[in-house]
Amino acid sequence: MPMSRRAFVVGAAAASVVRPPARAQGSSPTSVEPDRFDPWVEVDAAALRFNLGVVSRLAGGRPVLAVIKNNAYGLGLTNVTTALEASSAIAGFAVVKADAALALQEAGVGKPVLLMGLVDDREATELVRRGVHLALTTDDAADRLERAERSAGRQAIGHAYLDTGMSRMGIPHHRALPWLVELARREVRIEGAFMAFTEEADFDREQLHRFLAVVGQARDRGVGLGRLHAASSNGVYHLPDAHLDMVRPGIALFGAYPSEPAIERARGELRAAVRLRARVVRVERLRPGDSVSYGRTYVADRSTWIATIPAGHTDGIPREAVRGQRALIGGRLYPFIGAVSASHSIVEVGPEQTVRVGDVATLLGPDAPEIEPNRIAAATGRSVYDVLMHLNPTLPRVLVEG
Repeated sequence: MPMSRRAFVVGAAAASVVRPPARAQGSSPTSVEPDRFDPWVEVDAAALRFNLGVVSRLAGGRPVLAVIKNNAYGLGLTNVTTALEASSAIAGFAVVKADAALALQEAGVGKPVLLMGLVDDREATELVRRGVHLALTTDDAADRLERAERSAGRQAIGHAYLDTGMSRMGIPHHRALPWLVELARREVRIEGAFMAFTEEADFDREQLHRFLAVVGQARDRGVGLGRLHAASSNGVYHLPDAHLDMVRPGIALFGAYPSEPAIERARGELRAAVRLRARVVRVERLRPGDSVSYGRTYVADRSTWIATIPAGHTDGIPREAVRGQRALIGGRLYPFIGAVSASHSIVEVGPEQTVRVGDVATLLGPDAPEIEPNRIAAATGRSVYDVLMHLNPTLPRVLVEG
């Protein structure tokens, strides 16, 4: 059974964070060297646009604030903005780190960028100067924004973040009304108000009720809050009442289903927008009794061919891939065997040598059901968020038209 997002977040809490390299956030190459053996990531622009269309339809045509946090869920920031920004469905992009917001500005993204995390005064000044929208998350948000405005010489734009039960960021709903009134008194420019769901179905409805109650009370006091947004990918699929003025999906745009793939696929089928690829570096025939990789967990009981792929768990192939996951080479699927090491994996080819050195192996992607992100997540007991976000950030990201 695939891991839920909540379980993934808990399990990943202690994981270290790797800053994406400049190339992952900068220009988007359109090809790799034709003789490259080392792995690379392909980002399918057409699939991204297709998924945006699905999300837009599910949301009744509402504007989409595309969440591209964590290096666009592993696909690369500017790959996604390059593919999607021109669409009329896109209202803007949202990130959670200051350097990601600045990278988007430096890349020339013209649509609004919302930074949903907290920043210090120095960062806030630079972000306001560049026109980035800031989340208002603290009791002293008005003071912070006014300091940034004075230093930047430009009016700041904010989105009020209300905590309705997630207890992660934002002002708790039960004391948010006077805070919103104070923001309005200070003439802070508020262009939106938002919240985050726990993605527990019954409580999500209570959260939405809390959010709308505060919004209604604020409006009764003459406080304008701009566009309301609450629905992540899960909300887009499962909670239409939360679509409000704008939706805020992330992972669905990249072709992965957020929580219940069978139900979600029936409501709006997506296309995986990413491929992890490498070229075969070795092909050899095992004799009966020959073993493979660390621990000798695979011992050949007959003559068989194997192929080595120069991609391992540091590149995003789960160690659990040897429990039944497969690689696609030349239109055929071959099972992983032995152990997935840091930089290499081995697949069993079979009694005939149907694979050659230099053949392209696709380890993740839309080209066979068995290697789609949600299927890999289910097969390895991981969250689909884990599968995408743990693609090695140092690998080149190549933007292609699928």
